[in-house]
Amino acid sequence: MIFRRHSLILQSVPFKAKLNYMKRLFFRLTAILCGLSSFSLVNAQTNPINVVTTAVPFLRISPDARAGGLGEEGIATSPDANAGFYNQSKTPFNQYKTGIGLTYTPWLQDLGLNDVYLLAASGYHKINDNEAVTADLRYFSLGSIQFSDYNGNNWGEGRPREFAFDLGYSRKLSDKLGIGLALRYINSNLTLGAAAASGSISAYKAGEAFAADVSLTYKNVKANSEGWTFGFVLSNLGSKIGYTNDATQKEYIPANMGLGGNYTKVFDEQNKISFGLDLNKLLVPAPPVPASGTDTVSTEALQQYYSQSVVSSWFKSFNGQWNTVNASIGAEYTYMDQFSFRLGYFYESQDQGGRQYFTMGIGLKYNILGLNFSYLIPSGSGITRNPLSNTIRFGLVFDLDGPAVGTTSTDQ
Repeated sequence: MIFRRHSLILQSVPFKAKLNYMKRLFFRLTAILCGLSSFSLVNAQTNPINVVTTAVPFLRISPDARAGGLGEEGIATSPDANAGFYNQSKTPFNQYKTGIGLTYTPWLQDLGLNDVYLLAASGYHKINDNEAVTADLRYFSLGSIQFSDYNGNNWGEGRPREFAFDLGYSRKLSDKLGIGLALRYINSNLTLGAAAASGSISAYKAGEAFAADVSLTYKNVKANSEGWTFGFVLSNLGSKIGYTNDATQKEYIPANMGLGGNYTKVFDEQNKISFGLDLNKLLVPAPPVPASGTDTVSTEALQQYYSQSVVSSWFKSFNGQWNTVNASIGAEYTYMDQFSFRLGYFYESQDQGGRQYFTMGIGLKYNILGLNFSYLIPSGSGITRNPLSNTIRFGLVFDLDGPAVGTTSTDQ
C-alpha cells in the first residue's frame, strides 16, 4: 500500500451525502491516523470486513509516555499527573498535592510523515485529601498538506489540526473508592488555512463537539501499597460532530467503555512490580455494509445509520460488535521509586484493523521531576508492516508541593 501526502489531506475531510467517494476517503484516513488500518487487510478475504470508524480519532491515541510503554494500559495504574486522560477518579489517590505533565508524540513517522504529532499537557490539584480538580489538553497537528479535489484541482495548502480541552473534578467516597467527572470541548479544523479559490471548501467549517467522562476507582491495597486496583470509565459520551451547517451530516465521536485491573506486589522497600489489564469497547455502531452483489451502500441505509440518536448508538454498539474490544497488558518494575522499566502488549481484532504490537518504556524520577520514554517495537514487513512501528513518546512529570496533607502510603 502506498501513502501519498497529496491524497492524505483530502481523506481527512468528512463529506458524506453529497459525494460518497469522499466518505470512503475520510474513513480511510481515519484508519491511518489512528493506526486502525492493518496492512494485512490488503489481502483478499472471504468475509467482508466492517471496521468501525469515527471522527476525531486522535482521542483514541494514548497521550502519555508511561501508558505508551505499558501497551496503552492506564485505567487502573497508580495515579500521576496524566491520570485524567485515562481515569479521572484516580486523581484523589495521588501522593502529591499538585502535578503537571507534558508529553510529545511524533505520529506515523514510519510512514515518512515527519510533521504530524500529538502534544499533551495535563495538571491536577488536590483541594484537600478527598477532592481534586484537573485540566488536560490534547493538540493534534496533521502537518502541512496540499488540498485537492477528486479531479486533482488545487484547493491550496493548509495545516489541519484538532484539539480537546478537559476540565475535571474527582473525590474519594471512602479510603478505597473514588469517582470522577470530566467535561470536554473538542475542535476539529480539517481545512485550516486552505485557499478557497474554487469555492469548494468555503461550505465547510471546523467541527465542534462536547463530551463527558464518568469514572470509578476501587483501590484495595495494604499500607505498603501492595494489592489490587480496579477502574471503570465511560469516556467521550457526547454530541456528534459536523463539518457543515447540515445537521444530517454529522459523525460519531469515539465514545468508549473501559475496564481495568492492576495488581502491585511489593518485595521490599526498594523493589516492587505491577501487572495490569485494560479492556476497551468502542461505543459506536458499525456502519452499514453494501447490499449483496453490490459494492455500494444504499442512501437509505446511510441515512438510517446517521439519523439515530447518540444514546441509542451507544447501546446499538453491543449488537454483535464484541470484536471492537481492545486489550492492553502492561507490567512495570520500580526500583527505589526512582527507576521504572515497563513492558506492554496491545491487541486488536483483525476484523477492526489488527493492531497488535509490543511496547517498552523507562521512567526516571529525581526530586520533583520525572522523565518517561516509550517505544513501540516494530513488527511485520512490507505491506504487513505496522504503520505505528518505531512510535516514540517523550514525557515530563512534575510532582509539586510534596505529599498532600493527610495522605498515607496507600494513596501512592
